[in-house]
Amino acid sequence: MDRIEAMRVFVAALDEGSLAGAGRRLNRSPAAVSRAIAFLEQHVGAELLHRTTRSLRLSEAGDRYAAACRRILTDLEEADLAALGERSAPRGMLTITAPPISGEDVLRPIVDAYLDAYPAVSVNLVLLDRHTNLVEEGFDVALRVGQLPDSSLVATRVGGDVRRVIVGAPRYLDQHPRIEEPADLAKHQVVTTTHFGHDTWVFPPAPGQTIARAVHFKPRLVVNSVRAALASAVEGRGVTRLYTYHVAERVLDGSLRIVLRDAEPAPLPVHLLTPQGRTATPKVRAFIDFAAPRLRAIFARLSADSEVLSHSAV
Repeated sequence: MDRIEAMRVFVAALDEGSLAGAGRRLNRSPAAVSRAIAFLEQHVGAELLHRTTRSLRLSEAGDRYAAACRRILTDLEEADLAALGERSAPRGMLTITAPPISGEDVLRPIVDAYLDAYPAVSVNLVLLDRHTNLVEEGFDVALRVGQLPDSSLVATRVGGDVRRVIVGAPRYLDQHPRIEEPADLAKHQVVTTTHFGHDTWVFPPAPGQTIARAVHFKPRLVVNSVRAALASAVEGRGVTRLYTYHVAERVLDGSLRIVLRDAEPAPLPVHLLTPQGRTATPKVRAFIDFAAPRLRAIFARLSADSEVLSHSAV
């Protein structure tokens, strides 16, 4: 059996979550998929997948091997496309990752329009509340909010005014002590998300100071979902910290108010990231060219909305 083709079957099984799903995607029987994976396991001398009737789970060796397979298959695709040069049109599977809210509300409509424009391309849009390793996890593009560490990734800036704000329902704020400085948050019920700070929020230094202000608290509610934290804040369960585009609609309709407007951290940039060399593939280049101006327009509008939001601060 061809090892490269077996790698494609192995990766498809991981992406689909089952041998049957891989078979449907590749037009192969489940038995043929099983044989391909067994061939790889025999070749490497280790079990790659723990298989049950309902799920697949990578072994420790399989986790390392899967990352290597993805890199090899991507390199092969890029080599083929480079050989085709200008004659190659965007085609194949484009894998994108983004945070859940911006992925659903901001990026997903752009992906839909991209699919209409490029019918030979399919998209796997994966929404995750964590930063991914694009190379090891096989992603072509990531939408990322925040400062970027030095890396080999290629960054295309698409926005620059996403702010982290503290919000609470008017009835909650009216019934509890005023929040005039970050330290006042320690007296309040806090709804927090695991990726915005489990028990500590950091603010810029006070005027005339140089040391950042860290506020420690015992959260009343911790959730791993932005939508859940937002809903709890709207219901008056406490204050929470989210991005401006998470809360804009609720602030504008009066369900939430912003506090500590003068203590907000600096705005965060938004980028599309791609692994080094991947932008040469037509499907990736076409997506960056298609999505970047549309994202810039959306985040520019959100930036204008933030001026309106600032008048809702207390």
